[in-house]
Amino acid sequence: MKKLFYVCGILISGWCFSQESTPKIKAAFFDGVAVAGYVDHGAFINFTGPNISVTHKDVKFILGMLPSLRIKEDKSSGTKNSMITPNLGVGLTAVYKKIALQIPVYYNSKTAAENGAWKVGIGLGYSFK
Repeated sequence: MKKLFYVCGILISGWCFSQESTPKIKAAFFDGVAVAGYVDHGAFINFTGPNISVTHKDVKFILGMLPSLRIKEDKSSGTKNSMITPNLGVGLTAVYKKIALQIPVYYNSKTAAENGAWKVGIGLGYSFK
């Protein structure tokens, strides 16, 4: 997981800083991006939350928290969790014009059947700004 973040960071910084124009770096609480996608045999709907973003030409890269609703059926026997649960993820979002591509990471807590683990997903969305 760490290697993925390192590789993404190196590629983004190399691409951004090798160009002649200077990128704009800014911090924000909300960027107006809504995303739906897939993670860990379920779906998610999220909005970009507090973040740091870099804008270069028509592409905006956002690294931040993702307040989300995760949609996943609990297939255990006996008592079951709700199908829709609130969750907080973290991830990288790339916005080109109005289309957003996102790589979120969510933590699944330890249960009686599984250890806790980070799960990587993918999503597609729309930027309202």
